[in-house]
Amino acid sequence: MNDLFVIAPLNAEMRKALEAHFNIHHVDDMDDPIRWLARHGAGIEYALTDGHYGIRPDFMAGLPNLKLVSSNGVGYDAIDTGAAVSRGILVTHTPAVLSAEVATTALMLLIACYRDFRANVDLATSGKWAVDGNLALARSVDNRTIGILGLGRIGQAIADKLAPFQPRILYNSRSPKAVDYTYYDDLTAMARDAEVLICIAPGGAETHHLVNAKVLEALGPDGVLINVGRGSVVDENALIAALSDGRLGAAGLDVFEDEPNIPDALRAMPNVVLTPHIGSATVETRAAMAQLAIDNLLQHRKDGTVITPVPECAELL
Repeated sequence: MNDLFVIAPLNAEMRKALEAHFNIHHVDDMDDPIRWLARHGAGIEYALTDGHYGIRPDFMAGLPNLKLVSSNGVGYDAIDTGAAVSRGILVTHTPAVLSAEVATTALMLLIACYRDFRANVDLATSGKWAVDGNLALARSVDNRTIGILGLGRIGQAIADKLAPFQPRILYNSRSPKAVDYTYYDDLTAMARDAEVLICIAPGGAETHHLVNAKVLEALGPDGVLINVGRGSVVDENALIAALSDGRLGAAGLDVFEDEPNIPDALRAMPNVVLTPHIGSATVETRAAMAQLAIDNLLQHRKDGTVITPVPECAELL
């Protein structure tokens, strides 16, 4: 069996499935992974990680014969794909299988913001309803103008799940797509025309703080920001300022700049709904992602090909 260098945590089911095909060497079982790599790294051709952990440069350097990094997740900004391609190393991820689930999370956050879910749950569970009565009326999700930042697989899944609410869909992406939505090449202009901005852009240098103070100002005091992409896409300090000053109405956030640390200011705001990066966190979706990450490893071991390479590795195939 081939040796597999594992960086991300494994649940029991995934470990069992991998152990049928690989000798697993997990960094969590090593006192000093760099020292271990100095002794054994030359014998490793395969590595498994996820979108959060990625692969550290010193790990990459300690794996001189690495052929494939299989990442269990759709985002891969924690992997230096440029360095991988320069060495002929394939990088794979797990797109498509999580699109519907992340779209559901975006919809959940959107509804929670518009219907004041957080405050109303507190009113009911605290017993204050019987004393204070109902809160002020919330707002309907129906017939909103919704801008989507990043109309890839997940962005399209979000648009599909929004359809019963009869929205007007706007979108901003690298280029126009063959869809019946309104394209904007200027994110600020789209935010100005939208009531809701849903972010599903990937992380990385190109998208860092793409949603800045100017964009939030354009979205306006009744606007709602939803982020289920990467925390780095939104300038968190600018977001906190806009929410504090009333220049933005509400936010629903599943991702953050310094996960798992969430600023105290965001946690204290009644007009903010927070979830701990659970976009794809269902039993069914995580099982499908894990299987695809394993299948990429097995297919490469079989014939040198992979199922879902990241776009940067297309030239290697």
